[in-house]
Amino acid sequence: MSISIRLSRGGAKKRPYYRIVVANSRSPRDGKYLEQIGTYNPLLAKDSPERVKLIEDRARYWLGVGAQPTDRVARFLDAAGIKERAARVNPKKGEPGEKAKERAEERAAKIAEAEEAARAAEEEAKAAAAAPAPVEEAPAEEAPAAEEAAAEEAPAAEEAATEEQAEG
Repeated sequence: MSISIRLSRGGAKKRPYYRIVVANSRSPRDGKYLEQIGTYNPLLAKDSPERVKLIEDRARYWLGVGAQPTDRVARFLDAAGIKERAARVNPKKGEPGEKAKERAEERAAKIAEAEEAARAAEEEAKAAAAAPAPVEEAPAEEAPAAEEAAAEEAPAAEEAATEEQAEG
């Protein structure tokens, strides 16, 4: 029979409360246990002394008999100074997945293209500012001609509108 020190859940829905129990590893999570050696209330502040309560001498006894704590209970035992827990190292923990990496590469490519286009526009603006602008008189002469043409078209449009009203 293998013995484990684990959490047994109690409390209401969305209001968890756990007992730290010693149980047969094959028994159900909230089922029969051999002994309760503490409590854990995750709703309390992390610095609250009431958050985790342990009966240290009983925990030491069960560990001496060969009971295996779950990872969460091992953290509690380490914090209480009962049993050292080796720190685990997971170098890939903060690394994004494949799809996230692909999206980041696409985003970086788009940003690079935008920066390149901005540089090209900036260089064109510098080149235009450096070269002296030739004085263009021809467009200035064309503008009055365009205004005269528009003025000639407007009366023609008004005449057509008055003819339509007369006919209608």
